[in-house]
Amino acid sequence: MSEELKYVSVRFAETNKTYTFSTTEDGLKAGDAVVVETQRGVEYAKIVSDPFGKPNVSFEIKPILRRATAEDEKQFHRNLEDAKRAKTICQRESDKLELGMNILSAEYTLDRSKITFIYLADERVDFRELLKVLASIFHCRIDLRQVGTRDKAKMVSGIGVCGRELCCARYMGDFDRISINMAKNQLLALNTQKLSGQCGNLMCCLKYEDEAYKAMRRNLPKMNSFVEYEGNRYRITSMNVINRTCKLENQENALFLSLEDLVKKGKYQKDAKLQPKQKEEDAAE
Repeated sequence: MSEELKYVSVRFAETNKTYTFSTTEDGLKAGDAVVVETQRGVEYAKIVSDPFGKPNVSFEIKPILRRATAEDEKQFHRNLEDAKRAKTICQRESDKLELGMNILSAEYTLDRSKITFIYLADERVDFRELLKVLASIFHCRIDLRQVGTRDKAKMVSGIGVCGRELCCARYMGDFDRISINMAKNQLLALNTQKLSGQCGNLMCCLKYEDEAYKAMRRNLPKMNSFVEYEGNRYRITSMNVINRTCKLENQENALFLSLEDLVKKGKYQKDAKLQPKQKEEDAAE
């Protein structure tokens, strides 16, 4: 046993997010199972990195309690099976009390001192009576935790429109804020049905290329704004910043040209206010 403090990243079975713990034990490496203590209690986790130097963080890093034993692993798998039954029981008792809860998962701590139920509900739930019932059945601490639809999609997983596993289930640890302006920046049709993921909210992938689209649209006129090109006044009706092309239209003519030509030869106000037609379209959205 070495007294030198080392650090490793661990991951719990129910999440893709990694957490850092310290250890003085030699020989720990990626793939080893360990027992750690978290805010939820004593838990079983897997190391997902080789030891590294002290990270530059201001908060205290908790130590690994011990290397997991064969009995710890057996207990962990027993807990997984018992948690399935506990989930069914919790849903049954919730239905009896007509609480409108959809129980998504149940999870025991390794020492079975606490069981956490994750649930989805349309409104806040008064589950005080349910807590009493569950405590009398399981004889341990009960934690009921409400989550949103994005958390549910992360837990249940599925296949996105891209044909791959949902990003939130595959690798995302935290959720970013997604706004409809990100779709506008990418000049997408504002059809919320097509822009929504399986959780019913705007797709997380809208954020991935948002900064790139902002950069590509910098110093360009806005969609539906008016420009003067070769002595004629046109409205910009289409723009593709990937292909670097746009379409200009007026009552007599339609032009297809490159964005470079538009910037070089077109006359417009770079920070022009929205035209009345554009204001109406944005309001309708």
